[in-house]
Amino acid sequence: MTVKTEPKPPPTAADALAALQGCADPVRAAGAMRYFKTGPGGYGEGDRFIGVTAPQLHRLSRDLKAMTLEQAEILLSNPVHEARSLALLILVLRYEKGDADQRQRIFNLYLKNLDKVDNWDLVDSSAAYIIGPHLIDRDRYLLDTLAASHIVWHRRVAVLATWHFIRAGELEPTLTLCDRLMADKHDLMHKACGWMLREAMKRDRALVEDWLIARTPGIPRTTLRYAIERLPPERRAWYLALK
Repeated sequence: MTVKTEPKPPPTAADALAALQGCADPVRAAGAMRYFKTGPGGYGEGDRFIGVTAPQLHRLSRDLKAMTLEQAEILLSNPVHEARSLALLILVLRYEKGDADQRQRIFNLYLKNLDKVDNWDLVDSSAAYIIGPHLIDRDRYLLDTLAASHIVWHRRVAVLATWHFIRAGELEPTLTLCDRLMADKHDLMHKACGWMLREAMKRDRALVEDWLIARTPGIPRTTLRYAIERLPPERRAWYLALK
């Protein structure tokens, strides 16, 4: 006689938190809090870390990817940084494998909880994999709205989302947003724009170099340094001399 076993229930946010605690390391947590500027006046002020590494988070996301979107949203609301990071990694995996309806639900959930995507690593691990692919064949007005936000993380989401467009061979959205954000005061935005310009240059060096030359010396130095990082040394020196 064959005994039927009950299907295993999907993992919950509580299961995820228990798994995170099993990986926690107070020494790593203290280092992460310094690295992510969680002290007074820092861009990550007040954030909490428990000391879980990126490889551990990626492994846990694969183990827990069957979590329902409702539970993932609960996890995303947790004050612990690694819990939010894990939730976003799960959402990215679910988005990649989801049908049109599930992708729309994940996109909506992401925007609803955008205030939880509140540090550069959280933006960088999610925006190009949820916002970017969702808008590739849709109106991009959302990017303009995010780029105009007073919240630096929203502006970074807008720029990082265009990485998906770059990989698809569409560079204009990146160049347009970098133009718009040229006067941004935040160093993390200078870095984000420079990074995306460097990625765009891999697809069309001549186009991006023309863009850079037309804007040097007015372009922020950090943006320029990031953008030209992969150019030959003599070409980098030429740009920096212009600056």
